[in-house]
Amino acid sequence: MSFLRPEALATLTRWRELALTLAAAAFGLWVATWGGWFYGVIGAVILTFALGLALTAWRRLRFAAEASAPGIVRYDEGAIAYFGPETGGLVALSEVTEVRIAASPQGPVWRIAQEDGRIVAIPVRAAGADKLFDTFAALPGASARAFLSAVEHPPEGERRVWQRADRPAEPRLPG
Repeated sequence: MSFLRPEALATLTRWRELALTLAAAAFGLWVATWGGWFYGVIGAVILTFALGLALTAWRRLRFAAEASAPGIVRYDEGAIAYFGPETGGLVALSEVTEVRIAASPQGPVWRIAQEDGRIVAIPVRAAGADKLFDTFAALPGASARAFLSAVEHPPEGERRVWQRADRPAEPRLPG
């Protein structure tokens, strides 16, 4: 039995990462005020590290949307899987060539293209889609700001958010 309403518990759960990192930053600031250069340096290191984590937590919080679209998104061993009621698919992160965000009647959708031309469409508000922030950030040359902007200001049509740079040609053996 919980003493908190389910809505309050959900809100606390959503904000917990940011709250913990800000608490760690406050701890670092407190340690820095203990006096002496040693505690000042230790406190500054804790404060800097915690503020970096807080920035990442804030970005994740802005990227995450309430799961109101059908389907479930899973990320496992370098592959993004979407299991929807009518569609679905699996994308290997190493084979992703392009990520777009597109408008649809049910809300914005990530359109992830692979090298073989297949496209997997994942609703932004599908359960587990909030974990895609870290996945997209791992793409070479990806900008977290571009993905956040795409979620916060979805286009009326379709917009490219990331594209893989051309890969170098495979070395050929002589003869």
